[in-house]
Amino acid sequence: MTIEIKAVKRDAKGTGASRRLRRAGSVPGVVYGGGKEAVTLEFDGKELFMQFRHETFHASVLSLNIEGKKENVLLRDFQMHPVRNTIQHIDFQRVSATEKIHVKVPFHFVNADVAPGVKLGGGIVAHIQTEADVSCLAKDLPEFIEVDVANLEMGHSIHLSQIKLPKGVEFVQLAHGDDAAVASIAKTRGGVSAAATEETPEA
Repeated sequence: MTIEIKAVKRDAKGTGASRRLRRAGSVPGVVYGGGKEAVTLEFDGKELFMQFRHETFHASVLSLNIEGKKENVLLRDFQMHPVRNTIQHIDFQRVSATEKIHVKVPFHFVNADVAPGVKLGGGIVAHIQTEADVSCLAKDLPEFIEVDVANLEMGHSIHLSQIKLPKGVEFVQLAHGDDAAVASIAKTRGGVSAAATEETPEA
């Protein structure tokens, strides 16, 4: 299901104009790329935040509806208020159906409870990476990547090359020869897995 975001064009630019928009409950933003000029926009703050808080909003091709005209975009940047946890500004990039995109996609770890290192060894699964940069066409972009740790033994790690990806999707790190560890199992030490500190620098 494609997430649709509604926006209207805004003519007023600058810090003062953006401040007035926020006071009125709107969020200033911009869409750029795709061989077209950048367009400054404004969004309904509450409506935008309701969609923004979902994981899929950050790793999916979105449908941007600007006054009835729709185009496919990716979330590229945003600024949050340090205290109020409201969106201060948001950037979107147009995407092409024929050009590959680079997007960070979250990992979903499954079967940790049946992993031998957990069930038999009493260890815990350390999430060394929680997301990874992938390259693919917009139509092939997955909302998340499943990491199955069902066979992970104590002291062992699962690497990017061991994760099954959807057709047409590849890990950018792996394409550059970096087969980084994604998760491992180790005995707990003071409530924190030793793997988290041992593996992270190498990843």
